Amino acid sequence: IYGFYDECKRRFNVRLWKIFTDCFNCLPVVALIDHKVLCMHGGLSPDLNKLEQIEEIERPTEVPDDGLLCDLLWSDPDPKIEGWGLSDRGVSCTFGADKLIEFLDTYDIDLLCRAHQVVEDGYEFFA
Repeated sequence: IYGFYDECKRRFNVRLWKIFTDCFNCLPVVALIDHKVLCMHGGLSPDLNKLEQIEEIERPTEVPDDGLLCDLLWSDPDPKIEGWGLSDRGVSCTFGADKLIEFLDTYDIDLLCRAHQVVEDGYEFFA
């Protein structure tokens, strides 16, 4: 929400940003399409041990500073690492291609679709 706050404040007011965050706090965390495509804002979490954990996240709720919900919204892939890493942004974590492949294989998912990062062509494959 970082740049979004500044954009709302600049164009409108902080009250509108608060209305948006209240709305975001009610939205589903992920969407699973045909049991094959997992869509989310962020990425994987070292705290995610089974997909059912996602269903157990109560909504509406505010996003915590760490843990499963935070990671599902803010973690990023990192092509330079294996396993889990620390995020340069100071929130959540990073994950290597090995963790993504392991996750996809474990749950028989074909694609993890993320929305959190801007990429040059509008989309980019990681692993």
